[in-house]
Amino acid sequence: MGSCSGATFDKPIAMKFLLSVLAVLCICSSSVAQRHLFVITIDGFRWQEIFTGADSSLIGNEEYVRDTALTRQLYWDSTPELRRRRLMPFCWTVIAEKGQLYGNRLFSNKVNVKNFYKISYPGYNEIFTGRTDAFISPNLAINNKNVNVLEYLNASKEYHGKVAVFTSWNVFPFILNEVRSGLPVNSGYQKLKEEGDPAADMIDSVEGNMRPSKTRHDLLTYLSAREYIERHHPSVVFLGLGETDEFAHAGRYDLYLQHAANIDRMIAELWYAIQTDPYYKDSTTFLITTDHGRGWKSNKWTTHGFWARGSGDIWLAMLGPGIVPEGELKSSGQVYQRQLAATMAALLGDPVAPGHPPGKAIRLPALSASTVQVIGTVARLPAGR
Repeated sequence: MGSCSGATFDKPIAMKFLLSVLAVLCICSSSVAQRHLFVITIDGFRWQEIFTGADSSLIGNEEYVRDTALTRQLYWDSTPELRRRRLMPFCWTVIAEKGQLYGNRLFSNKVNVKNFYKISYPGYNEIFTGRTDAFISPNLAINNKNVNVLEYLNASKEYHGKVAVFTSWNVFPFILNEVRSGLPVNSGYQKLKEEGDPAADMIDSVEGNMRPSKTRHDLLTYLSAREYIERHHPSVVFLGLGETDEFAHAGRYDLYLQHAANIDRMIAELWYAIQTDPYYKDSTTFLITTDHGRGWKSNKWTTHGFWARGSGDIWLAMLGPGIVPEGELKSSGQVYQRQLAATMAALLGDPVAPGHPPGKAIRLPALSASTVQVIGTVARLPAGR
C-alpha cells in the first residue's frame, strides 16, 4: 500500500476548510435578514453608579438615605468592582462578558451629550434623531419636528409594522411625534387593550386603579412591553424607563439604587425571554443608555441641566450578535449621544427608507480579528488547492 501524497491529502482538507467558512458566512448572511433591536433607556442614571456602584459620598448621607445601615448592607462593598456587581449583577456578568460597556471616565472612555440643555426631551431627541437642536422643547408636550430612527425603520420594507414603543414618561408620544410617525406608542398610563388576553386585562386593571401621573411605574411599563412582545413579536422595541430620574429628583438615593437594581433584573428577565424564544434567539441586540447625566457633586446629584456639571456625562451598553465581546472599554475614546440613531439603523443593516438618521454610527466591528484572519487566509489559498 502506497503512502498518501501531499496533493491527495491537501485537497480534501482545503475543501473542508472552504466549506466550513462558507457555511459560517451563509449563517451570518441569513441572520442579517432576521435582525432585531431592543433599545432600553434608564432615565437620568449616572455613569458613576454603572461603573463604580453605590457612591461613598451619598450612601451614608441621611439626607438622601432613610436607612443607611440597611442600604449599605444591600449595596456597599470594599471595591468599586464589587459594588457595581452587587448593584447591577446582569450588567456586570452577562453584558460585561458578552457585550460592550462605554463611558467609564476613570479610563478616559467617554460618552457625552451634545445638546446644550442636558435634560430629557433634548436628550431623547438626540438619541433618536441624531440632532441637537438649539430650540428643542424644554420637556413640554410639543410634537417634535425631527424624523426619528424608529420612524425611519417603520418606513422601511423590512421593519414596517414591526416597531413598538413602551415608555413610562407620558411626553414620549410628542418626542417621537406619534401623530406624524404613525408609531404605536404606549406611554404613561395608557392601557394595552389586548382582546382575549387575561394578563393584559390584569395589567390594564391595575393601571386603571393608579393615581394618574406623568410617569407610569416602570414595572407596569415593563410588564406591558413583555406582554406585547410575547403576543406580537415586534422586531424593533423601545423600552423607556423613568423612575430612576424621579427618585433622584426627590432626593431619595436609597430608592434610586433600589430601582436601578430592579431595572437590572428586568433587563435580565427580558434577555432570558429573548434568548429562549426561537424568533429572537441569537438575532437580537440590546442597546441600553440614558438621556442625560446628573451633577457629580454630592449636593448636586439630584439635579441636571446645563448649570450642573456632569449632566452631559452618560454611558452606553450593547449586547447581541455583531457586538464583539470586549466588555468594559478601558481605552481612551469619545462617543456622542447623537451617534446612537445612526448606530441603531446600522445594527439593523441600514434598511432603505426616507429620512435616514444623520451622523456617523459608532464603529462596531461585526467580526473578530481571528475570523477576519481566517477569511483572509481562505482568500489567499493558491488556485487549485
